[in-house]
Amino acid sequence: MFETLDDVRTDCLNRLIRAPRDRKSPMHTPVIVTGDVDARVMVLRAFDSARWALRLHTDARSPKAKVVGADSRVAVLFYDKGAKIQIRARGEGRILTTGDEVDTAWANGTNFARRCYLGDGPGAASDAPTSGLPPEFEGAEPDDAQLIPARDNFALLMITITAFDWLYLAHTGHVRAQFVRNSEASDWRGHWVAP
Repeated sequence: MFETLDDVRTDCLNRLIRAPRDRKSPMHTPVIVTGDVDARVMVLRAFDSARWALRLHTDARSPKAKVVGADSRVAVLFYDKGAKIQIRARGEGRILTTGDEVDTAWANGTNFARRCYLGDGPGAASDAPTSGLPPEFEGAEPDDAQLIPARDNFALLMITITAFDWLYLAHTGHVRAQFVRNSEASDWRGHWVAP
């Protein structure tokens, strides 16, 4: 099934291309780990296959935005239980709050989804269980005018993958490969390793 390193790299590429497009893809919601060794599940919104860059949405006020701003190291864990394939990736993260790419991502969101950025910042303390949303938007979709202040809180987490580790779990024996590149322009260098 995976006889060559090119087969493995192609498998990873195809899985990452599918993940943001298909909500049922097991790799649609990877685990993102920031430099402070904090992990969270996030939704993969886009994958640029030419640059091997992931795009995720976040709140500019979130602790992870501050962490990535100070320490760009990011790890990403993808797992497809049915295929028995795990991809562990490392890369450089950036938080973007302005620019065409951010504006386009904001414009392509639904008002219901964008309302999340109207609420209290992630991690804000509360005396009771809360969504953090203003009461008028609990279960309600705001209109475009009501969302104007939310735009300032919207950000993209961009991750350019610089290395990845692919593991195929098989009853006949697991198979593992690692890949690395020095820059976005360089080719991937891969090698087989013991699982």
